Amino acid sequence: MNWASASEIARAVAAGEQSAVSVTDAALARIERLNPKLNAFTDVTAERAQAKARVLDQTRQGGKPLGPLAGVPFAVKNLFDIEGLPTRAGSKINRRHPKAGRDATLIERLEAAGAVLVGGLNMGEYAYDFTGENVHDGPSRNPHDLSRMTGGSSGGSGGAVAGGLVPLALGSDTNGSIRVPASFCGIFGLKPTYGRLSRARTFPFVASLDHLGPLARNVRDLTLSYDAMQGHDPDDPVCADRPHEPAASQLGRGTRGLRMAMAGGYFRKNLFGEARQAMERVATALGVDREMITATEGAALHLERLRQQARDFDPAVRDRLIAGALVPAAMITQAQQFRRWYRERVLELFREVDVILAPATPCAAPAIGQQTFVLDGVETPLRPNIGIHTQPISFIGLPVVAVPVPLKPLPIAVQIIAAPWREDVVLRVADTLEQSGVAVAQQPGL
Repeated sequence: MNWASASEIARAVAAGEQSAVSVTDAALARIERLNPKLNAFTDVTAERAQAKARVLDQTRQGGKPLGPLAGVPFAVKNLFDIEGLPTRAGSKINRRHPKAGRDATLIERLEAAGAVLVGGLNMGEYAYDFTGENVHDGPSRNPHDLSRMTGGSSGGSGGAVAGGLVPLALGSDTNGSIRVPASFCGIFGLKPTYGRLSRARTFPFVASLDHLGPLARNVRDLTLSYDAMQGHDPDDPVCADRPHEPAASQLGRGTRGLRMAMAGGYFRKNLFGEARQAMERVATALGVDREMITATEGAALHLERLRQQARDFDPAVRDRLIAGALVPAAMITQAQQFRRWYRERVLELFREVDVILAPATPCAAPAIGQQTFVLDGVETPLRPNIGIHTQPISFIGLPVVAVPVPLKPLPIAVQIIAAPWREDVVLRVADTLEQSGVAVAQQPGL
């Protein structure tokens, strides 16, 4: 079951072909064996997981039906509240906080669907990171090449799924923190529409930009977990009160009738060869030849910590937060005005098309510790520029699936973008690409 999909595990457990306890024990054993290499987990909830698995097996033996994710091991970025653990958010400061008294809403919903939580995952401090490197817990390592970055800030989530430690993981995405690890680690990642999935009982980065979503090795698993987590939550004031819209029924429909285009202009610049090659493969597979042109809140959240405990921050994170705190109010107002204008212009594009394709990252996974790369002939700082193609999409809250294109020596992803609330469309396109063999996750040689 090491590389089994969530849907395969759930079917086997529900049918009694595999016990939830044996699946859980196998996952815990793989974590124990591989986590010293990958550094994906910061907390392993073995006793909790085994107890949950026993209940699932007893429920099945009693003749009662199990949920759609029965027995599926999953883990979450350590900014999710896990009952009984302090919510680290990748920081040194937070691990001294009181233990969480309740799980995050999305953990509760996945467990209600039968999934089994096995732990918390490494991440960039306070989610302000694109590399997967954490100064306190060490860097997450890419399963395809242990010397390479996983991407961040959901680096442990990307590494755990790509490495086969779990078939599902949850991450957060403010500027690209699900899509960048999906790209570097060669897996699928979903950033839903802003407000689609509850953020209740998670540690925030930028409230007006924060999204939560799943990472998985195939589209069906991504969709099953997304469907299980949908629904209004009064504990998150921006979680939309919209009808539950299962996306799994849309899989297998193909892309006939969908109008698609490639993002041009800004999105076609500053790409390494592998990113261009991935875009070409995806566009060709979908028959797309049309092109369309298309930090301060986080600082405010951490002002008191910066004043009182500056030495306990990752210095790189601390300096960016301080810089954000110094932005004048007039510039913030201008930025919000631009954000509204930009959203209106992009939504106009979706009157003409249903899907826009864009690169996910400008390059495949860089080496851990790498500080610069060459963009358009210029030596450029690495950290702030990994997310140059994900940030404009987060900025206006659109739904996106990052789909992995298995290039050599390392995979890289392409973004499939749709209008707000059309997760069904991006998942449908991703499924078509997976079925065609263009976008697939490859098992690393661990």
